[in-house]
Amino acid sequence: MDFYATNPGPIDDSVLYDQEKHVSSAVWEGQERGALRCHEHTSKLDQWTLTSKQIELVNKAGFGYLRLIPAISLDNPLISALVERWRRETNTFHFTVGEMSVTLEDVGYLLGLPIDGEPVIGVTYTTCDAVCMRYLGRTPDSGSTSGGMVKLSWLKETFSRCPEDAPFDEIERHTRAYLLYLVGSTVFSTTTGNKVPVMYLPLFENFDQAGRYAWGAAALSFLYRALGNASLRSQSTISGCLTLLQCWSYFRLNIGRPRLNHDPTHDRFPFVFRWKGKHTGPTTNRDVAFYRKALDSLKPSEVEWCPYMNINCAILPEDIRDNLILGRSNTMLICFDKAERHLPDRCLRQFGLRQPIPLDVQQWERKSRGVDGGVDLSGKMETELSEWSDRHLRVVDVDEDVEESEYLHWYLKITRKLVGRPIPISSEFQRMNAALRDIANVADMVSTHGMDDQQMHAVTRIRYLAHECLRDQIGNTMIADITDSDQNEVDKKIRGKERIRRKGMGIKRRRKDDSEQFQSTSSQQQFCIPTSMDMMDHIENNEVEICLPPPDDSQLCYIPGKVDETHRISDAVNGIDDSGFCPTVEEVDDNLLSGGAVSDHGGMVSSLENGDMAQQNDYSVLV
Repeated sequence: MDFYATNPGPIDDSVLYDQEKHVSSAVWEGQERGALRCHEHTSKLDQWTLTSKQIELVNKAGFGYLRLIPAISLDNPLISALVERWRRETNTFHFTVGEMSVTLEDVGYLLGLPIDGEPVIGVTYTTCDAVCMRYLGRTPDSGSTSGGMVKLSWLKETFSRCPEDAPFDEIERHTRAYLLYLVGSTVFSTTTGNKVPVMYLPLFENFDQAGRYAWGAAALSFLYRALGNASLRSQSTISGCLTLLQCWSYFRLNIGRPRLNHDPTHDRFPFVFRWKGKHTGPTTNRDVAFYRKALDSLKPSEVEWCPYMNINCAILPEDIRDNLILGRSNTMLICFDKAERHLPDRCLRQFGLRQPIPLDVQQWERKSRGVDGGVDLSGKMETELSEWSDRHLRVVDVDEDVEESEYLHWYLKITRKLVGRPIPISSEFQRMNAALRDIANVADMVSTHGMDDQQMHAVTRIRYLAHECLRDQIGNTMIADITDSDQNEVDKKIRGKERIRRKGMGIKRRRKDDSEQFQSTSSQQQFCIPTSMDMMDHIENNEVEICLPPPDDSQLCYIPGKVDETHRISDAVNGIDDSGFCPTVEEVDDNLLSGGAVSDHGGMVSSLENGDMAQQNDYSVLV
């Protein structure tokens, strides 16, 4: 732990090559972003009323189980802490016990979506009118569209109730609208908040054909992309099927679990029904830091590697049960322009197998190919489509004689073991500051009587460096104070428990404002460091002060343990011109030892009797 207090990893960056872009780097540097805004829009799904004919069409299209899943209260801090552990280089979570991931097996068990079939891909659109008229029989008003996206609220208001005696064509249109709303509020939810792309509509033209698509694989591809984007330090939102992510965590990690639903009505497929929702009780107010600490100290005993082992397979639909083997397929997941690698070879313990050192992951650039309207993406993703077509040939197996200790030894070198600091930055700063003060005080009390020039030079250098470091620490403290003040202002504007903070928010603005405020006076400020100088026998009180001219004819002095607040603000924002303060340590030493003082023009100010002050230029040494 002592090693990871200073180096959280990776020691070998050949795998996690994008560490500097990852949110864990920002957290380690003290840049908290708070809980992510989680975009999943399931709260109004129960306001749709489906006829028996509509339900039959929904089942044909492959969404019969997804429509039954109720809205689950999302635990934003838990999801945010999981995101801090997600690595887009490998599409896996990097925990202390090894890599884990949401796989096609989890999608089949938890959502009941088809995980095998044709890839979900088609034509992109930049406008809505034509495609909505063709598949829904009407066009939304201009205020309900944005490019190739339509508002979920328009779909609900227009199509949520289908007349029982409606002609079959009208029933199909209402059902397509419902399916678009369903996927747009669950598996393909976007960070726009209330819109869904209309490019999915043509896939619902024929409901039998819609049932042949691998909607589960597309949902997982969409979630992988959302996790990867949210893991970047610049992001503050996440979308995708967060119900899947949260229930995956409940099944596999003994962290933040709610109570299991033991009611027989909930012991059914799909298995998200087994959980009541977000954790309730006296520990309800758990924040990101709580879950981060829990994941940083995750033990093997807190992991359920095979949570579905004792499940009665008789309740599984045949098409799901027969294709669970694809959970171990190293393949490409596709959802229109989102192509993401599915790499179960990195988490084989989730399938009851031993984990060897996995193969290197080929770096790939994620591109958004759906820019132009009317583009059929099938012609632009031949390589990805080829990998998916070979999915049954890419199932991973492993020899029984694999030694997992080799994997764990390798893993500790390539992973980011810690996200949060074992010792908070504030505590580290206080400990460092106390040590610097002790060094400065000891150096000030050391008598130089009987020392030769070299020894006196060394003592003087120690004194100067200690006080200089203390001055720098003052500036760092003030910047932290400014940041905390800005965060307090932001917190007042955030509703509920959700707290989001963008990196460095407000610091640049504060620096600019404060720079303008102090520009006219910064050149006149005076900063004094009292220092014992026993080698200067002609100074009666053994004190010198290195000063800058003060504003308002006052002298602001730095004394260990006491700092003038006005100077702290100015020093933190503008800094002090070190070139004028002391060009070199040697120059200070020579002049102090000779009883003189350094001016900014390089001239000497003669030493005066105790109680007198040397004539000042821009700054001087007061004796």
